[in-house]
Amino acid sequence: MEVPEHAVGSFAVAGGVRLGYRRVGRGVPVLLWHGGLITSFHLLGLAERLAGAGFQVWAIDRRGRGLSGGEPSFGVGEAVEDVAAAVALTGARRVFGLSAGAVPVLGWALVAGSECAVAVYEPPLGAALTWLGEFEHHLGRGERAAALVAVVRGTEDAAWARWVPGVLLRPLMAAALREEAPAGVGEQLESMGEDAHMVRSAESLLVKASGIRGRVLLLGGARSPVYLTRALDVLEGVVPGVSRVELAGVGHLAATNDGSPGRVAESLVGFFDSGAG
Repeated sequence: MEVPEHAVGSFAVAGGVRLGYRRVGRGVPVLLWHGGLITSFHLLGLAERLAGAGFQVWAIDRRGRGLSGGEPSFGVGEAVEDVAAAVALTGARRVFGLSAGAVPVLGWALVAGSECAVAVYEPPLGAALTWLGEFEHHLGRGERAAALVAVVRGTEDAAWARWVPGVLLRPLMAAALREEAPAGVGEQLESMGEDAHMVRSAESLLVKASGIRGRVLLLGGARSPVYLTRALDVLEGVVPGVSRVELAGVGHLAATNDGSPGRVAESLVGFFDSGAG
């Protein structure tokens, strides 16, 4: 994609860590919280479209990823604190989280009060995470391509990967790992284990989300894995006054640059325009 003009900076959070961000546009502030294997760079397409609708968009890099320092969070508590720090810096009451990044966003919504609008795209709460053992085994042996194969097959983000023999899939993953930052995913591989542990630590959110008092939008893709749809089903039945949108023809990565960020932006603009501070 053509990268939009954006400002780059950082701010301090707990433990002396600095979180990096990319900022686009002017207007009412919105935070974007990215998912696993990607960074704020991969949400610039979405950020540009929201900026075009009159928002100032802050795409934040989570701890230990992209422009941010520190180590990735194993527990959801620290990740929630980082969301709160970004809110304090920007004044944003509108927050979007993708996949694993949606988990601390929901955690923040629990303590944010009624004057917030939170949109989450398929948080993997309740996921079996059966790929984690294989991932950690290969990563511990330095077999990074095999570790990425475990992630891609286990998360089902790329359905085609299930049908490709490992002898062919591993070279494809090795090539993907060689792609340079910021577009490449290689530098984020190790953080997938921490993401999995963080998601496990937050499973109680599927029940505790009943305490959210702000507005919540659940987003998902019609082509996404069933386990992600089930998580949205549970949240829809728990969160008071929740709204839900399923986007036809797209999957889990619709919000990213290579997905359908315009489709996601359309839903977010309507939701964020309708209230929240």
